[in-house]
Amino acid sequence: MHHDLLLVLALLFVVFLLVMLAQRIRVAYPIFLVVAGLGISFIPGMPVLHLDPDLIFLIFLPPLLYEAAWYTSWNDFWKWRRPIALLAFGLVFFTSTIIAYTSASLIPGFTLALGFLLGGIVSPPDAVAAATVLKGIKVPKRLLTILEGESLVNDASSLIVFKFALAAVLTGTFSMQQATGQFFLVAGMGIVVGLVGANIMYVIHRFLPTTPAIDAALTVMTPYVLFLGAEQFHYSGVMAVVSGGLFISWRSHEIFRTGNTRLNMLGVWTTLIFVMNALVFILIGLELPEIIHGLGEYSIWDGIRYGLIISAITIALRFLWIYPAAFIPRWLSAKIRKDPSPGWKGPLVIGWAGMRGVVSLATALSIPLLMDGNAFPHRNLIIFITFVVIFITLVVQGLTLPFVIKLIKLKEIDNIARSEEQQTGIQLKLDELALALINQQHLDQAKENELVGFYKDGLETSITEGRKQLASLECNETEIEEIHVYQHVLLGIYAEQRKELFKLRKGKLYTDEEIRKAELQLDLNELKITGLGH
Repeated sequence: MHHDLLLVLALLFVVFLLVMLAQRIRVAYPIFLVVAGLGISFIPGMPVLHLDPDLIFLIFLPPLLYEAAWYTSWNDFWKWRRPIALLAFGLVFFTSTIIAYTSASLIPGFTLALGFLLGGIVSPPDAVAAATVLKGIKVPKRLLTILEGESLVNDASSLIVFKFALAAVLTGTFSMQQATGQFFLVAGMGIVVGLVGANIMYVIHRFLPTTPAIDAALTVMTPYVLFLGAEQFHYSGVMAVVSGGLFISWRSHEIFRTGNTRLNMLGVWTTLIFVMNALVFILIGLELPEIIHGLGEYSIWDGIRYGLIISAITIALRFLWIYPAAFIPRWLSAKIRKDPSPGWKGPLVIGWAGMRGVVSLATALSIPLLMDGNAFPHRNLIIFITFVVIFITLVVQGLTLPFVIKLIKLKEIDNIARSEEQQTGIQLKLDELALALINQQHLDQAKENELVGFYKDGLETSITEGRKQLASLECNETEIEEIHVYQHVLLGIYAEQRKELFKLRKGKLYTDEEIRKAELQLDLNELKITGLGH
């Protein structure tokens, strides 16, 4: 046990080094993770880890889904609910069905229920993969919102397909009519359980005297509580996690009211999700040799061939669905035609961004080992095909997507103010509110207290500069470049200020607590330029 733990930690460290390399050469780190998983399987003498499939499903999927829900903007999600629903439900069921019938006819001994099982696993694209590939690339806001919303909801819909298909394999019976009715019942009640649980957690965060550490710990517990609560009643734990995550995210400004709490949670969740992504691919690397050995009557080349065919079908089906889904509703509804057309470029990017990732892999690994005392039929082949699909979509589509975007010269579709303009406008509103409060409620203190007076003068200066900056942001490409230069100058200054703080700490003239406060302020200033990311 100690040896295995030490090995996993060593492999994690190697994966971290690969991620650092990925950042250095500007390649999305999920691509390196899938390559690392493949590389681990070739290392001689690697032990094989035998983990309970149910444990994998429980440990990894709730936080992965919850984190995706947390970073989803409800306003944007609701605005683009139609294309998101068409992709997250329509495309998932379409892909699962075609994959089911194709694999059942293509693979000897493969039943339709096993086909739906495979279809449910490989149908959902991965939110983390798309976000990391598109990071730093100018992509229209609408496309990012649709991709993030799709990746959130389609995880839920595909996992429900997976659960029904798994039940069909285990029981040997399947009724489409019964499954459809059960789907809406299980999903709907899962949403209800999720919202009830989220409201309970809201009350705990909102009204009990929690600390930043407790708040962060509670948010890590929440997806597991929601998932297990729904599963206890035989409803969809996945839908409970997604709906609960959206609710908590929407009310987060009321719950987490201090910057310390929010920054602490950001650090906890960024680290947790990154490590979980890495661990899943390490697990598949450690299991891959045994999976290949257990392919039975299928050779490794058969598995690769089936994986390549399924990969090609999933990519083709996405394009086959996306263009009609983008334009047919516009032809039928005058209301939809009021929104700017996505043209042919927007659907092309969404189609090519359908990379599979960690959710598909964790779902495949959660397939039971046994059925009625015997080995689960074709389990190793399904996992192997899943890995091939992830490898092909991540490496091929992930590496080429940035070049596709640059080649077609994709531009913003909707009339949306630039990030710099929105940030300046928000800060201007906040400064104007603060100045109004000073003038209405604290004018005497501003005259008598120098510190309040300095703050009032600073607000007036900030408002004047903010209005000038807003006016300057209505500018051409040359002036936009000047803004980027300005931001680069500020980031350079912040970097030197951090070095100065380090010198001050070594000089021991100021307490570490005050130095950390100054560092936090620098972090906040930098976040105004770089954004939080996730």
